[in-house]
Amino acid sequence: MKKSKAIHWFRQDLRLSDNPALYDGAKNNSILPIYILDNKNSKDLSMGAASKFWLHHSLASLDKSLNENLSIYQGDPLEILLDIINRLNIEEIYWNRCYEPWRIKRDTLIKKELESNGIKVTTLNGSLLWEPWTIKKGDGTPYKVFTPFFRKGCLLSDEPRKPLPTPNNLDFLHDNDKSLEINDLALLPSIRWDIEMKPFWNIGEDGANKRLSEFLGNGIENYKKGRNFPAKPFVSRISPHMHFGEISPNQAWYAAKNKGNDASIDHFLSELGWREFSYTQLYFNPELPKKNLQSKFDQFPWDDNPNNLSAWQRGQTGVPMVDAGMRELWLTGAMHNRVRMVVGSFLVKNLLLHWHHGERWFWDCLVDADLASNSASWQWIAGCGADAAPYFRIFNPVTQGEKFDSDGEYIRKYIPEIKALPNKYLFSPWEAPKEELGKAGIVLGHDYPNPVIDLKESRQKALDAFKSLKKAEE
Repeated sequence: MKKSKAIHWFRQDLRLSDNPALYDGAKNNSILPIYILDNKNSKDLSMGAASKFWLHHSLASLDKSLNENLSIYQGDPLEILLDIINRLNIEEIYWNRCYEPWRIKRDTLIKKELESNGIKVTTLNGSLLWEPWTIKKGDGTPYKVFTPFFRKGCLLSDEPRKPLPTPNNLDFLHDNDKSLEINDLALLPSIRWDIEMKPFWNIGEDGANKRLSEFLGNGIENYKKGRNFPAKPFVSRISPHMHFGEISPNQAWYAAKNKGNDASIDHFLSELGWREFSYTQLYFNPELPKKNLQSKFDQFPWDDNPNNLSAWQRGQTGVPMVDAGMRELWLTGAMHNRVRMVVGSFLVKNLLLHWHHGERWFWDCLVDADLASNSASWQWIAGCGADAAPYFRIFNPVTQGEKFDSDGEYIRKYIPEIKALPNKYLFSPWEAPKEELGKAGIVLGHDYPNPVIDLKESRQKALDAFKSLKKAEE
């Protein structure tokens, strides 16, 4: 029997295994696998530089696994899809759903238009454990606090879908006339900083599965406590793989559950739950990337200091734990989760700079820049989001370093100019006596900056600012 022709539109599902739309579409069809770089609808939410770097290599890996049959396009997806369908006599199209508000709006219009042209459109969930609209409180409203969302909403709901195998006997088509080459998308930077970043990652579906296996084999036993120590190998580092869909949350969920049921595994599953919580927040609050969930923060007295913002971005604040994190971000495209909280708190609560600055910088620099998680996390650290950190929770970067990098391994790795300092002064070089600085060959303000602010004074200033909001409410 002759097969029908169908498109599988790859989006945030750059894998062959556990790909519901691909699995469904390949049952009775020859598949034209496509990727479209949408540079029309994304507008100010187009991918940042680090994400583009990752996408370039992820597409190359996907194309290889498709025997070089990935057809690539750039532009308005609706126009491109209609052209492909008319030229190649396509009868069906399959895709896995995306959940960013602008993509939902776009995909709804595309689906309506294609169906009006007689094309069968099938959309499935390949990115989340639970659809965001399904996890609600008893009164039908969305959860605003994580623990009941996860423990009562998710875990008492239907179990996540079991992972699917790679489809058998895939029969691929290719658009020989109009498909672009990956390099035509110009995803890599003109100044090739990405060459230094690439060795930190094994990009693609194979790399994602290897990374998860390594973590479950060597890191998860110490995950609950060990994940707080940035120099230790006790974090999964699968978030960019999951963001681009090189691995699914379902695969990670069941692979972890198959390891047993101890505190570390439960904690890892709850971190997958935080990802779900972020997507639920974004789904029910489409303005999450820009608008405070708690409207009282619209009156917050943010500072405006471009010099301090630049120092934070460049890892030159003079506060080692903050600078180490920002330099890790710049060098690798990632940052340890504990340190993300430290640098985020420093930006919004010590420097009193708007969380929008942090959200945009992370969007450009993170390889796992995810609209839901990035926006929700910055609102959390600023105190204005759902289940947010209370206003008085201001991370002290000195004590955080002493507690979670006590031997100074993390700081010395990313701030080599102060590595000769003894641990006693490594986390606060400005407190070191001149003779200690001299022995270490350090001149503050020359070899390493003096701190841009006083931690104690800036903490009090932040507390006063938050209290002013509280008074305004009364």
